[in-house]
Amino acid sequence: MNQMIRGSPCPGRADSRRKEFTVLLLISPDGVEEALACAKAAEHLDIVDVKKPDEGSLGANFPWVIREIRDAVPADKPVSATVGDVPYKPGSVAQAALGAAVSGATYIKVGLYGCTTPEQGVEVMQAVVRAVKDHRPDALVVASGYADAHRVGCVNPLALPDIAARAGADAAMLDTAIKDGTRLFDHVPPEVCADFVRRAHASGLLAALAGSVKQADVGPLTRIGTDIVGVRGAVCSGGDRNAGRIQPHLVAAFRAEMDRQAREYAADVPALN
Repeated sequence: MNQMIRGSPCPGRADSRRKEFTVLLLISPDGVEEALACAKAAEHLDIVDVKKPDEGSLGANFPWVIREIRDAVPADKPVSATVGDVPYKPGSVAQAALGAAVSGATYIKVGLYGCTTPEQGVEVMQAVVRAVKDHRPDALVVASGYADAHRVGCVNPLALPDIAARAGADAAMLDTAIKDGTRLFDHVPPEVCADFVRRAHASGLLAALAGSVKQADVGPLTRIGTDIVGVRGAVCSGGDRNAGRIQPHLVAAFRAEMDRQAREYAADVPALN
């Protein structure tokens, strides 16, 4: 199992019984103003994720916004950038991914929205991996699928770990494509998410889960071994990912719940062995 060290952009390995189990918290501001709010809560988060929510679940923001956010948050906090809910156009997507890396992102996330088969997903991700790694070998490429793939006609979410591994990516992620109030577990229940995480770890990948995640979901996400949890709405005023704004005190509260669940999980692990 991959275990994560808070504040580090790269994975560390450890035995699954290790008590210091920690899940990384990824927060997604939509611009510099919210990034400054993240900076105020920097001690409570691990990754600052740049996206443009009004352009989709993994909507891509502008290159200059990525640069401005990179400058606005502490240097020890890695920045992630979404490339978009992309079509099956490997060349276009590879160029966009390179743009995100050049702009300062450490994690490059690609939503395989327009890919309907694993083969298409592998083709797109191979192009992305080559484009990004040729420029910055230490960057981390994330292949993202959608828990509600059945609603938009894209590739099966459980295929993502294999797609990521075959393409040479670093992580597999699940999010939700349609932001209508339904959550990750409404489409892929915890036991299926656990299978996703197991498949990712078996291939040496990080496993990231998102999709209107709430504090109530933190316990199950911790217990299935998730490496990275991504949130936005849960730390926005009114719980609204579009109209609400990220609030530092909500980031702190979400982290407190993650830490509490991690302590409980660590206490329970010895009894399971």
